[in-house]
Amino acid sequence: MFGRRKKSGSAEDVADEARETEQVADELDDDGAAGGRRTNLPPAPRPDGPWDLAEVSRPGEGRVDLGGLFVPGVEGMELRVEVAGDAIVAATVVLRDTAIQLQAFAAPKNEGIWGEVREEIASGITKQGGVIDEVEGPLGWELRAQVPVPLPDGKTGVQLVRFVGVDGPRWFLRGVISGQGAVQPEAAGLLETIFRDTVVVRGDGPMAPRDPLVLKLPEDAQMVPEGVQQEDQESSKFSGGMGRLQRGPEISEIR
Repeated sequence: MFGRRKKSGSAEDVADEARETEQVADELDDDGAAGGRRTNLPPAPRPDGPWDLAEVSRPGEGRVDLGGLFVPGVEGMELRVEVAGDAIVAATVVLRDTAIQLQAFAAPKNEGIWGEVREEIASGITKQGGVIDEVEGPLGWELRAQVPVPLPDGKTGVQLVRFVGVDGPRWFLRGVISGQGAVQPEAAGLLETIFRDTVVVRGDGPMAPRDPLVLKLPEDAQMVPEGVQQEDQESSKFSGGMGRLQRGPEISEIR
């Protein structure tokens, strides 16, 4: 026979009940059943990068100085900068048939924003009719997306994109991988290494959380003009451009 345990009111019973209540609350908090996921957690350790400026003694050694970012240079790569208005806010590394767009943002001092940003990106792409898969990849949690894109014949196609991100001290670095490295993630190994070895220069000045870190052109850049592309699109500021940013000058960087 099974019966309900009677409450005796003893201190031991009260303590047991309190522990059970606390355990249930923790479980609800972990799986989101209590009304929201815990997304703004402290930044996770970064034993393999990306790096903060204070963690690297010679950031310019083997890297391209873009002001807010020091981006590793590898043989045969192209480095393109992208602008919003008059400011350079993103850099795209192109290596053969894969590209990764790098963009850094200010972040709160004691909490990471990548979990929250993933939710924003996923929501925006889903509203456009795209498909999102959240997986744990080589760079941590990432989004693998099938994004609807217009084709020249007026039909709608699909572009495969990977969104990766890492929280640092008062900054957040986001990467958008496209091309073959999004179709076959194992093909993006070198660009993932570039992402990991990037150095972020947050600076000491006050910045609102989520403001992009402004970049600059390298002094020895060789400019290759490209046509400006701009599309009106309602999406998260972290969604990787997707027509929101203008493609700016291209830098041919050969190392």
